[in-house]
Amino acid sequence: MKIDGTHRRTIWLADDGWAVEVIDQTRLPHAVVVRRLETLDDAAVAIRTMVVRGAPLIGVTGAYGMCLALRAAADDAALAHAVEVLAATRPTAVNLRWALDRMAAALASMPVNDRAAEAYRLAALVAEEDVETCRAIGRHGAALIREAYERTGKPVNVLTHCNAGWLAAVDWGTALAPVYAAHEAGIPLHVWVDETRPRNQGSALTAFELGQHGVPHTILADNAGGHMMQHGEVDLCIVGSDRTTAEGDVANKIGTYLKALAARDNGVPFYAALPESTIDWALGDGVRDIPIEERPAEEVTHMTGQAASGEIVTVQVAAPGSAAVNPAFDVTPARLVTGIITERGIATASREGLAELYPERQA
Repeated sequence: MKIDGTHRRTIWLADDGWAVEVIDQTRLPHAVVVRRLETLDDAAVAIRTMVVRGAPLIGVTGAYGMCLALRAAADDAALAHAVEVLAATRPTAVNLRWALDRMAAALASMPVNDRAAEAYRLAALVAEEDVETCRAIGRHGAALIREAYERTGKPVNVLTHCNAGWLAAVDWGTALAPVYAAHEAGIPLHVWVDETRPRNQGSALTAFELGQHGVPHTILADNAGGHMMQHGEVDLCIVGSDRTTAEGDVANKIGTYLKALAARDNGVPFYAALPESTIDWALGDGVRDIPIEERPAEEVTHMTGQAASGEIVTVQVAAPGSAAVNPAFDVTPARLVTGIITERGIATASREGLAELYPERQA
């Protein structure tokens, strides 16, 4: 995707061939800042503090974090320590554990002296696979947007929640990949962008990337989505996912569940777009079993933005002394999900539907 007309990715190797560089997403949309990661701790802090965020990108950053760790020490204890440190940074997104386990399984049987070089090769492979996976998600999801346009002959209004665009992956994204694919195919569309409190990933990140790529969009207050659906202003919803169960329950940014309820009440199709690496095949009941990350209360009681002077400031918006709770995700039950858009096609949100696309995983 593009920033100022130039193709960019969210993560890449520095010119020296070993350090990792990322776009610091805590500085968007007001500044595009590149942050350099040189150590295991650098990678862990970048994930924990949401310098990088989004399930696919977290997984790729974890893979490169393994590379940085093994440059310092590559014995079995160092390998296990790197996995432990990185896995603890964000508990909900299953892509992180998927990438770490994949790296560790491949590296454990190798001679210690070969592990670092092989880690870099594997991390680059994980990154390139993510790009192609998201491109395929875009192709399958764009068919839904085309169908909606051909049915009405009017620009298609897509509502999304949080940021599941290219900033949440290496490129293309998950929920926004169909939007980009449809836009590039010339299908008229418009995106309703939920602001996504408390971190405002929608108004800060989704709006930023859509604007940079020239996609028509409008920011909505989080509680306005249901109203727009009641008045026929939403043709379909597409969201991402940080973990999806084998039964089709979808964990995504807090507030997604409420959008799914509104969509069901108003007959609006509700889709989740995600790669196979986001599916946790060991879990069935998402509401009961998916761990939900609890983030700092300050994200609710305070907001950060750009003042008229251009200075980035953080201000308190809540009543002093009031407690705040900040669950980062909620779970949308499969019964509210019209379908799951994956790199292999669109499945019904059920064990049977996912089994049709991934028969090899059912054993």
